[in-house]
Amino acid sequence: MSSSSSEFPPSEIREILQQVTTLLKERNETISIAETAAGGLISSSILSTPGASGIYKGGLTLYTLPSRIAYAGWTQQTIEGYKGPTTDIVSGLAKHVRKDLESTYTLSESGTAGPTGGQTPNRKPGYVALAVDCDRGTFTKELNTELGTDRVANMIRFAVEAFTLLKEVIEGRAKL
Repeated sequence: MSSSSSEFPPSEIREILQQVTTLLKERNETISIAETAAGGLISSSILSTPGASGIYKGGLTLYTLPSRIAYAGWTQQTIEGYKGPTTDIVSGLAKHVRKDLESTYTLSESGTAGPTGGQTPNRKPGYVALAVDCDRGTFTKELNTELGTDRVANMIRFAVEAFTLLKEVIEGRAKL
């Protein structure tokens, strides 16, 4: 089975990805990623861009609690208090990973892609919490895609929204 490079990254991601990677290259700045529900889509999208090695410091897909203990500084107390994805959770992930990977920015994402979820708003399919940590602070955003239980559509939208927040932070338009 042959595939074309035009199939990746997903078309919805391409324009914002190009804008963000161009900004990072022009400014000689770097990015690292801590993602959960997007499952590596954010990192792999960046890596599909020529010249990615000049801007990408690394990324983690912290999908499970053991991975968060091993790589994101989570403790037993963090796990016991865990109530699903929140802006506090992604802020902590972003700060921890940026400290370790020494990037200009760390973008983190955690959400509920679906098709199943829970009853609280942050456990309903389509919910995502985002954070970008940099020297100016940690910028956060949360939203629901309103795409229902479509897991892949939610993952793609999570990546688009993450890149959009990153662009706003790089350009100095995001509010703390």
